[in-house]
Amino acid sequence: MKLTMKRRDFCRGAVLSLGAVIAPARVAGAGSRTRATLYKSPQCDCCEGYAAYLRKHGFAVEVVTTHELARISRNAGVPEAMQGCHTTFIEGYVVDGHVPIGAIRKLLAERPAVAGITLPGMPDGSPGMSGRKQGPFRIYAVHKNGAAPTLYTVE
Repeated sequence: MKLTMKRRDFCRGAVLSLGAVIAPARVAGAGSRTRATLYKSPQCDCCEGYAAYLRKHGFAVEVVTTHELARISRNAGVPEAMQGCHTTFIEGYVVDGHVPIGAIRKLLAERPAVAGITLPGMPDGSPGMSGRKQGPFRIYAVHKNGAAPTLYTVE
């Protein structure tokens, strides 16, 4: 007995089979986005811009409004003079201020023994901020032991 199949039926079956293989991979990938929790003061609007920047780069960001931002940063190991306008926690690290994605990716890839990184203040042209970048950003590593922050080199 010879079985015959029309090209249309074959193509339909092939597409459905391929979809069964690809769809679960997409669902699994969608759930594996790195989670970030961003704490901001109620008066700050640029923090929402930074949250959008992180989302654009694949992070799942929860924004929490608080009046305790300075305390949260300080408790995370960020000295007052090194604080930015928001504090984000990503995979056990603190990321304070408008830190560019390259520095965050380096931090998460290398996993150094630090509390996290910070870009103090609100530099023009930094992610989430308006204006033009005036020069290289000075990003610092903050240490768990309370040692003075050190320059964090991003290549």
